[in-house]
Amino acid sequence: MLQDNLLLILSLLFAVSMLGLLSEKLKISYPILLVISGLIISFIPGVPFIVMDPNMVFIVFLPPLLYAAAWNTSWADFWNLKGPISRLALGLVIFTATGVALIAHFMIPDFTLAMGFLLGGIISPPDAVAASSVLKNLKVPRNVMSILEGESLINDASSLVVFRFALLSVLTGQFVFWRAGVDFILVAGIGILIGIAIAVIVYAIHRFLPTTPSIDTALTLITPYIMYLTAEHFHYSGVLAVVSGGLFLSYRSAEIFAYDSRLQAVTVWTVLTFLLNGTVFILIGLQLPGIIKGIGNYSFSAVIMYAVVISLATIVIRILWVFPGGLFTNFVNRKLKRKTVKLNWKSVFVIAWSGMRGVVSLASALAVPLTLTNGSAFPHRSLILFITFIVILFTLVLQGLTLPFFLRVLKIEEDTNDEQQDLEIRFKLATAVVAYMETACSKEIAELSVFKRVKERYERMAKIADDSLSAGELSSPAFLKTYRQMLLEIIAVRRTELNKMHKNKEYADHLLRAKEQELDFEEARMRK
Repeated sequence: MLQDNLLLILSLLFAVSMLGLLSEKLKISYPILLVISGLIISFIPGVPFIVMDPNMVFIVFLPPLLYAAAWNTSWADFWNLKGPISRLALGLVIFTATGVALIAHFMIPDFTLAMGFLLGGIISPPDAVAASSVLKNLKVPRNVMSILEGESLINDASSLVVFRFALLSVLTGQFVFWRAGVDFILVAGIGILIGIAIAVIVYAIHRFLPTTPSIDTALTLITPYIMYLTAEHFHYSGVLAVVSGGLFLSYRSAEIFAYDSRLQAVTVWTVLTFLLNGTVFILIGLQLPGIIKGIGNYSFSAVIMYAVVISLATIVIRILWVFPGGLFTNFVNRKLKRKTVKLNWKSVFVIAWSGMRGVVSLASALAVPLTLTNGSAFPHRSLILFITFIVILFTLVLQGLTLPFFLRVLKIEEDTNDEQQDLEIRFKLATAVVAYMETACSKEIAELSVFKRVKERYERMAKIADDSLSAGELSSPAFLKTYRQMLLEIIAVRRTELNKMHKNKEYADHLLRAKEQELDFEEARMRK
C-alpha cells in the first residue's frame, strides 16, 4: 500500500515536471496546461481515481504557497497600494459573493440565499499562482503586478471567512450580521497578531543564533506550517497568520540571512513551489470524473447552464468592480498628491481580466460536509462542486489564454525607469566604495598597485553609470535592447572559453565550477 501511494506521488511529480517543460515549449501558462492535462489523464482507462482531500490542501499545500507569495511581495509596494489591494481583497470578495448568491438563488430551484453565499464565498477568490504564472514572461507594469500579488495574499482569508459564516448559516439556519462582522475582525486581527508573534521568534533565531544555510533553509520550510496550524488551532485565520509573518520576515531578510543562506533558500523554494503548484493544478483536473458522478440527480444541460452563467457572472462582476475602483484610486492619489503611478484604463483592464480561480476554491467546495447537523444529506453539495470546477476551468482557460493576446493588442508596456534606477544604484554603490577606500586605505592605495586598481575599477563603474544617466541613453528602447544583447553575447563568449578549459582539463574543476556559477548569476541578472 505504501509503495503504491509512493509510486502514485512520484508519477504525479514526474508528470508535473514534464508538463511544465511542455508549457515552456508551447508558451502556455503551466497551471492551464496542467488542469487540462489532468482532465485528459482522468479519462484514460486504468488511471486510479484520486480524491483531493481539502485538509491536505489547507494544511500541506496552502501554508508554503502563501508564505512564498508573501516572501516575494515587496512590503513597500504592498503598503503604498494598500487602498486598491484592500478594495479587491475585501470589497470585491464580498461584492462577488453577494452577486453570485443572488444569481444562484434566483436561477437554481430550491437554492437558498445562504447556500448562494456559500457558493459565492467558495468561488470569489482569484488564484495567485495562475495570474502570476500567466503574466510572468509578459511586459506588465510593476504596480499592476503588485496589486494582483497583494490581492492574492488577502483574498483567500476574506473568502474563507465568508465561506465559514455561510456554511454555519446553512447548518444552523441562523445568521446575525453584526456578530459576523465582529467575528471577522477578531478572526483576522488575532490571526495577524499570531503570525507576527511567531515571526518575531523566528527572526530572533535567525538573527542571534549561530545557524547554517541548511538550518536557515529548514526553518523557512517549517515556519509557515507553525504559523498556520497555531492560528487555526485557536480558530483564527491561519492564512493571515502566514501572510503577516511572511511579510514581516521578508522585510527583514537582509538582516537575518547571509548570502549563502539566501542562495540556498531561494533555490529550494523555487523547486518546492513549482512542484506544489503543479501537483495542485493537475489534481484539480483529475477531480472531474468524481464530480460528474455526483451530479447524476440533476439534468446535465441544466447544471452546465448554471455553471456557465455563474462563470460569466464572476468575470463580469470583477470588471464592474475594478473599473470604478481604478478611477477612485486615481482620484484619491490626485487629491492626496501621492507620487504613485497612475492606473490607466489598460492597466485596469489587466487587473479586471486577471481573475482566474484555482485551488482554494476547489478545496473549499470539497470541504462542504456531506450531511447537515440532523444527519440528512447536505443539499446541492454535488452541484456546488460541479459549478466550482467549471468556474475554475472556465476562468483559467478563457482568461488565462486570452490575457497574453490582450496585452499584445493593447500594447501595454512595462515600467521604463527600472534601468535608470539600476544605474543610479550602481553609481551610488560605486561612489560609496571609492569614498571608503580613500578614507580607510589611502596608504595602501599609494603603496600597493592592487589596492589602486580596485579603487580605479570602482571609479570607472561610477563614471560609466553617471555618463549613461547624463547622456539620456536609457530613453531609447533600441539602446536598451542592443546594450543588453551585447552583455549577453559577452557572457556567452566567456562561457564558451570556460567550456574549452573544462574539456582540455587545464585547471582544477572546482575553480571552473566557481567561475561557471559567477557567469550563471551574471546572466540571470541580465535576463531579469
